[in-house]
Amino acid sequence: MLERRRPLWGMIRAMTQRIAAITGAGGALGSAVARNLHAAGYALALFDTDRGKARLDALAGELGGVAVTGDFGSPTRWAEALDTVGKKLGSAPSHAVLVAGGWAGGAPLHASKDDAWEAMMKLNVQTTYASLQALLPAMVTARHGSVVVVGSRAAVRPWTSKGAAVYAASKAAVVALAETVAAEVLEHGVRVNAILPSTMDTPANRQAMPDADPSKWVSLESAAEVIGFLLSDASRDVSGAAIPVYGRA
Repeated sequence: MLERRRPLWGMIRAMTQRIAAITGAGGALGSAVARNLHAAGYALALFDTDRGKARLDALAGELGGVAVTGDFGSPTRWAEALDTVGKKLGSAPSHAVLVAGGWAGGAPLHASKDDAWEAMMKLNVQTTYASLQALLPAMVTARHGSVVVVGSRAAVRPWTSKGAAVYAASKAAVVALAETVAAEVLEHGVRVNAILPSTMDTPANRQAMPDADPSKWVSLESAAEVIGFLLSDASRDVSGAAIPVYGRA
């Protein structure tokens, strides 16, 4: 009798388990989000670039789940990755956090190089675009899902990003994508929100700004908790929002 019940239980588990896809999962914020969601009971699909493979493998070893590296601005790579997730976790991600991106700056626009524009548009805009295109269809079909896109305060307060105009423009595009897509999928039971962090308290930022006061910055744990709330059913009536997460910076 028990043997006969196992396939049915497997199907029920596949339909009810929460699988969170996290891009940029090997980074400081991505790994904090992964730990927060793991503690909340999500199964994890962890994605990062090939350069982050060692960190991603270590995180997967700690938390479990599926780890896949590659260029997630590529629809082909997304198709391969989601096939792997489906085979190992039993279904497509029901939730997603799009952390992947990059920063380039240090000079005013008139003195910056063209490769900064290309890099920011690829790392921030193209990756977000490809990720949403890959992840949303299964959620729309299931009529349930929640996505959080990590934007930046620079998207709505670009004057705070002097010396990094291209970064601010790319994050504004990312937030515009999230807000527009939120309206497109709302009637299908899928929610999309964004957070707008100011300076994050990461090892890289501490190294880059040794004279700053990091106690005013946004902690990784705080940002991860806001993301966890936006993914959860506690925020079931929130979609299309761009939430300021500024700390005291």
